[in-house]
Amino acid sequence: MQQYFIKGNPHSPLEVTDKDTAKHMFSVMRLKEGDEVVLVFEDGIKRLARVLDVEARQFELVEELADNVELPIQVTIASGFPKGDKLEFITQKVTELGASAIWAFPADWSVAKWDGKKLAKKSEKLEKIAQGAAEQSKRNLIPEVRLFDKKADFLAQLAQFDTIVVAYEESAKEGETAALVRALSGLGAGAKVLFIFGPEGGLSPDEIDAFHQAGAVSAGLGPRILRAETAPLYALTAVSVLSELMN
Repeated sequence: MQQYFIKGNPHSPLEVTDKDTAKHMFSVMRLKEGDEVVLVFEDGIKRLARVLDVEARQFELVEELADNVELPIQVTIASGFPKGDKLEFITQKVTELGASAIWAFPADWSVAKWDGKKLAKKSEKLEKIAQGAAEQSKRNLIPEVRLFDKKADFLAQLAQFDTIVVAYEESAKEGETAALVRALSGLGAGAKVLFIFGPEGGLSPDEIDAFHQAGAVSAGLGPRILRAETAPLYALTAVSVLSELMN
């Protein structure tokens, strides 16, 4: 069954006013009177809805659904600005894997240099990708997308997290294998976890020091060296195994 995210609070009858959503519903999927879809409002609750009037883009809400597929802990993925369209790939895939937020910042060794205008366009594009991926994977929420113009602004946000893990290539090279599991073990439901990943060139020693001063732990992600766009997928898979499948 098709799922769509709707801004605002739930009410019935409901008129779909977002042009892109309405176009997909009625032009692409060709919904007609009596067809049912799942609508998710900003409260994160899924609701079964039935088409009342195609011309008016109007639905009635039928019932609340108990389905909740969110990870038990809130995971933010933060990446140093990567090259090309890698951030688009990361956004789509970590949304499917359950991230609650996707952040990016100008790392010391980032090749990509994005000014304010480029960041605004990039953010808009990533938000659409996140929404599409959240609908496809039947999420209860759309991850927040936030691109930082200055690294200092990113560093100022670190105090809000319960656990910060830095994926560090040198830890993997040294054979470190326990830090990731230790960092994720024993976290209660709703805990806020931040994973920090470098761009293609990795994170600089100064950045590692700054993250450690903020309370972060460095961890290897297995014995193999992962690409900038692969490491976040590994981390979220580990979170799912430890917090969902093993429980």
